[in-house]
Amino acid sequence: MSDFLIHVSAVACLYGILALALNLQMGLSGLVNFGLIALFGCGTYGAAFAHLWGWPPLAGLALGLVFAALLGLFFARLGDRMSEDYWGIATLSLAEIMRLVFTNEQGLAGGAQGVSGLPVTFAALPADSAALARLALYAALLVVAFVICQRIARSGFGLSLKLMREEPQLARALGYDLARSRRIVMVVSSLMAAVLGFLYAHYLTFVGPEQLMSHETFLIWSMVIIGGIANNWGVVAGAILMQFALAYVPFVKDWFDVPSDFVAATRLIIVGGGILAFLIWRPKGIFPERIGGSHV
Repeated sequence: MSDFLIHVSAVACLYGILALALNLQMGLSGLVNFGLIALFGCGTYGAAFAHLWGWPPLAGLALGLVFAALLGLFFARLGDRMSEDYWGIATLSLAEIMRLVFTNEQGLAGGAQGVSGLPVTFAALPADSAALARLALYAALLVVAFVICQRIARSGFGLSLKLMREEPQLARALGYDLARSRRIVMVVSSLMAAVLGFLYAHYLTFVGPEQLMSHETFLIWSMVIIGGIANNWGVVAGAILMQFALAYVPFVKDWFDVPSDFVAATRLIIVGGGILAFLIWRPKGIFPERIGGSHV
């Protein structure tokens, strides 16, 4: 397998975990979170702080998990006080505030310059073996995340989340605590996003505020929408499909001999156009949710 395919496959596995986290929030629970990238950033900056302070990498993971859990609880608390639409706008705003703070505060992980030199995972192995080991690790974690999400979706708690998504008033009338359910979902998905952020930081060996741009959140949304909202198989397929589509854009540029600006513009078109096209012509995605079936 070429280095390029290994790299794209590894990143696709990482984004698959993030897509599953968003699907747990939006697909299963109906929580419209446009600030998912902030939860991812908790993991990346946890790794950055640990590196700056001379802590071992696993301490950075623990720090990122704590940050993400607290931020997830804060998001959930906001959801208790706001309607769905306003909550989505609030999460987007908070994620943007987080990016601006890390960009402009030089004392916080290097400001706009970010933090470089983080240790890459499996650095002690030869380059080819290390790349395959990272791919195997990310694929295994994707499987673990997938199994967790499947178990949640098929459990009694998962059924209550779907009821909360479809008929919140009925769920309240039946005695379900919507605020508690929202907190649980946000914490679980936030921890998943933080783990992904930590792994991504040590994969790139760099952390910077440009990784927290809002278009990254909408990239994850495109994976969920295209793959199939509320279908865990679908969102993983959507993550893989979108990642490979974006990865091959530079080759298309070379084939047609167009300027380098073509790459960034085309990636935005793929993400935005993919979301728009599927919302219009196939709103349930490539793999729709199976209502009443055994597969989710």
